Amino acid sequence: MSIKLFTITHKEFTPPPDRMYVPLHVGRATGQDLGFLGDHTGDNISEKNPFYCELTGMYWIWKNCGVSHTTDQIDNGNDQADILHDPDYVGICHYRRYLINEKGALFTEDELAELLKEYDMITTKLLTLPGSYYNGFSANHHIKDLITTGDVIREKYPEYTDTFKRLIHGPNTYFGNIFITSKTGYDRYCEWLFDILFEVEKRTDFTGYNGYQKRLFGFLSEFLQTVWIQYHNLHVKECMVGMVGEKYETRLLKEQLAEFFEKRDYMGAEKHFMECYQKRPDILMEASDVNGELRLCMQIISTCKFEDQLYGKCILDTMRDYHSLIRHFGHLNAAVVHSINHCTSSEDTAFLQNNPLVTPLAIEIAEKLQNNSTK
Repeated sequence: MSIKLFTITHKEFTPPPDRMYVPLHVGRATGQDLGFLGDHTGDNISEKNPFYCELTGMYWIWKNCGVSHTTDQIDNGNDQADILHDPDYVGICHYRRYLINEKGALFTEDELAELLKEYDMITTKLLTLPGSYYNGFSANHHIKDLITTGDVIREKYPEYTDTFKRLIHGPNTYFGNIFITSKTGYDRYCEWLFDILFEVEKRTDFTGYNGYQKRLFGFLSEFLQTVWIQYHNLHVKECMVGMVGEKYETRLLKEQLAEFFEKRDYMGAEKHFMECYQKRPDILMEASDVNGELRLCMQIISTCKFEDQLYGKCILDTMRDYHSLIRHFGHLNAAVVHSINHCTSSEDTAFLQNNPLVTPLAIEIAEKLQNNSTK
């Protein structure tokens, strides 16, 4: 059994040493050469990457993996002919996100081979949203595009209509376009998926869309994977996703917020944060805010605002270093959680009662945040 897992990237990164994981540079047609295999050769849609995200790589694998190629492209010392030798199974992961086994480690080829004897597909855990997929989509995207997708399915694949309607009004979806399946199953899925998405593209006016909203087909495909799996009643193995590092956009935002804190400009920090959040409403998701620091930054901003109003001063008058602030508020939240759960230690008590930087208002805000997070 031959398995290839294509690791989708648009940035430089250090690939896993296992040769089963093959870095694939998406959007290569308009991007700088990263030294990896690119999605811009053969039959490709590489230039559509701003709209299709990792799907330009998915399309390229569908159309080119197993097809005869020249060997003029090099990937980690392996010629392209070796990389693209027709595998029995193919998969998609990301340079920061990988399916992991029960021990929390990357899968080996032997482990996947055993699982694929039993399952039709290996993919992520099914997400359960706080509301329906329809409402969640409409909150961050243009709902007309989801309606158009339903129209296209009804016209081209009417047998899927009932499944689509049921799922858009339910709370579940897979995410990330991260999965492993047989190459035959992969090809069938891609033929169906891209036939739908290309038709939706023809009917979509992107005027007024921001960069996040333009990534429409990447978002739609996550949900359509759910439709495909449930319609075909596939036997699916759901796995945890391991995160490696954080997004460049997340790191940049943290650095910018640190500059505002250093200047005691919490209002500027709030304004900049909200501008970024409007453009990228996914920045607070666990996949982006891996360490939860952006949520702590929001808490810092809120605390400073109310402390200034009530006391005429705030924590930034004493502490402005970003990392010190993150540690301080992390400690504050941990102590508050212990207090709520009636397991306060002497260290917690000393921190909450004897630390001059911990105001009653800061504790109140931390308590409200913790209570809201458990509802």
